[in-house]
Amino acid sequence: MIIIFSRYKFIFYLLNFVLIFLYLFPGSILGYFLYNDIKKQPQITPDFWISTNHLYAFLIISAVGFFTFNKTEQFKAISIYLILLSIILEFLHLLIPERSFQLSDLFGNLIGVVIIVIISFLLKKNEKY
Repeated sequence: MIIIFSRYKFIFYLLNFVLIFLYLFPGSILGYFLYNDIKKQPQITPDFWISTNHLYAFLIISAVGFFTFNKTEQFKAISIYLILLSIILEFLHLLIPERSFQLSDLFGNLIGVVIIVIISFLLKKNEKY
């Protein structure tokens, strides 16, 4: 399964495009299709201290990113890219109508990336044994 991601990088690029499009769209496309209300966001699970929707989105994009770019020299670059992506996308909500910046969303983004970074680091570290 991991080989398919490294061979077909377009999967990662497509997921990036979809994430960025959904993230920067003024309102909620998913809310429009599910509830016929562009102002209502679908909620997968209840939020606690962080936004779980954002956590899940960045867990998926980060996992696919690390499977796609799985060489040791690419580890630092993909880590920096995903962290910056999670920060920049949330701060862009300050400029987009019908969207708002929330710290819980930012923390959900960052925790999703950090969890996968730690798992990937541990897998790479133990790969030598």
